[in-house]
Amino acid sequence: MQDLHTKMIQLPLLGHQTEIRVRGFHLDVYRHVNNARYLEFLEEARWHYFDEAGLTPLLTTAGCGMAVINIDISYRRSAGFGDDLLITTTFSKVQARKVEVSQTITLKNTGQTVVQAQVVFVAFDLDSNRAISFPAVIQQRFAALLQSEVSRK
Repeated sequence: MQDLHTKMIQLPLLGHQTEIRVRGFHLDVYRHVNNARYLEFLEEARWHYFDEAGLTPLLTTAGCGMAVINIDISYRRSAGFGDDLLITTTFSKVQARKVEVSQTITLKNTGQTVVQAQVVFVAFDLDSNRAISFPAVIQQRFAALLQSEVSRK
């Protein structure tokens, strides 16, 4: 179930998009979104994409999870109370043992970039807690999503 302040939208040429409205609890003492909150926004958008793409049940059935191993994030401008943010998520690289997604947060009303990030994650076995290759069915789904995004550009 999605939060009341979060909704998913899909735009055909822009990758998967998640919209989040900045609330008071997202702000720090300087009255703008704290840098750590952007990491939460990015994670929320990734999970929305994975849910919508049918990846979440595939991971559950396969008994594997995903762990972030690297985030490269650039903060471009601040966002404040009441701003509507669009988070665009696209697959940028798919390999057997790791996947990379590109994410951009923009201000909905102006299109100005707030944050750009590259996120790399790996699969791990939920029972052994060891890194594994993504199961074939999940690799195929990742590849199909990547191909879909490439063909829309």
